Amino acid sequence: MSGDDDGPAEADSPADKEAAPEVVAEVVEEPTLEEQLATALAAAESAQKEITYRDAEIDNIRKRHAKDRSDIIRYGSQGLARKLTPLLSDFDRALAAMPAETDEVVLDGVRMIRSSLEAALIGEGARQIDAAGQPFDPNTMEAITTIPPTEEHPAGMVVEVLESGWMLHDRVLRPARVVVTAVE
Repeated sequence: MSGDDDGPAEADSPADKEAAPEVVAEVVEEPTLEEQLATALAAAESAQKEITYRDAEIDNIRKRHAKDRSDIIRYGSQGLARKLTPLLSDFDRALAAMPAETDEVVLDGVRMIRSSLEAALIGEGARQIDAAGQPFDPNTMEAITTIPPTEEHPAGMVVEVLESGWMLHDRVLRPARVVVTAVE
């Protein structure tokens, strides 16, 4: 062994100092119990608000679904009723156009069919719009023409119903087509 002592001299060499990183002790302060409690309470409050919001959203979805189902049941016959209401007007026109010498049995048969059709519509919740002599309502009536007002028919009143209108519960199936006195 020579006089050169390899052990401790090599450990202090500059190459070794670069290779071995310095260990810096970071001091991490741990939160106090009060801070931990405040953090936990804030998280719990946030979670509770989220749960309340989600519960309200679920409740709204249930209510909306129940209303949609109710509307489907209530207005399920709307499409068919909308197609059948013009048939009533067709029957009325057919009865009015039949010659005087038409057999009474045929007239009674047509009247019975019309009556049966009207009863079926009424049974489903449809009703005829009462327009004659009423103030004009643009929500349920369609003004085909206007005439000047008279003492007998003041302004804005329905004078004549050209074609009856129909509603299903609170929805208009077909507006009443009417003649209205002009509003001055």
